[in-house]
Amino acid sequence: MTELVIIGAGGFARETAQAARAAGLPLAGHLDDDPALHGREVDGVPVLGGTALAHRLADASFVVCTGSPRDYASRARIVDRLGLPEERYTTVVHPTAAVSASSVLGPGTVLLAHTVLTAAVTVGRHVAVMPQCVLTHDDVLGDFATLASGVRLGGAARIGTGAYLGAGALLREGTAVGAWSLVGMGSVVLADVPPGEVWAGAPARRLRPAPPPALDRLAARDAVAAPAPPVPARGANR
Repeated sequence: MTELVIIGAGGFARETAQAARAAGLPLAGHLDDDPALHGREVDGVPVLGGTALAHRLADASFVVCTGSPRDYASRARIVDRLGLPEERYTTVVHPTAAVSASSVLGPGTVLLAHTVLTAAVTVGRHVAVMPQCVLTHDDVLGDFATLASGVRLGGAARIGTGAYLGAGALLREGTAVGAWSLVGMGSVVLADVPPGEVWAGAPARRLRPAPPPALDRLAARDAVAAPAPPVPARGANR
């Protein structure tokens, strides 16, 4: 098994490192473009250098773990910049996650502790699913989507490319969140959210346009890019 290198050294990256260790994956370290971190350890995991080093680590596999509500498009930018083939990306699943045999996960996706995928859930590439999220039957998550901790999706919900759902957000069954939109923490989504907008509240309502990095991705038509074929969830942690 090749050693895993985590791109990023912030909160999500540190959580993924612990999930990788719990899953028994050999972990080489982090890559981060903050020079102050180079040569240091983060939670006992070394920061090997900047992201450009990825092209010199021919035998490593990778997972990109960056993003925040202020700039949740950063994972997509880094993946584009690195230009690595899909087979270089690892899917990391915490051993306490419950993933049904009928669900599928794309490369580079991370499922943290106590997440649940009940039946026929489709998760795209480079998706971040934080602890205790529940994805129910026939949900579909686009590439680069982010679900913060405690998100609950009703059946047949659709999460667009790059969308960000804040902690504790709830989606009614059959609803959609458009590409690169953001749903605020604790929101209750009862109707479709259009692409490139920020919604919040109970029930959720439009507040403003999405932040500029997300709108830049939307303008570049990433939302309509054809998704890569998912890999079976049982093949996770390879």
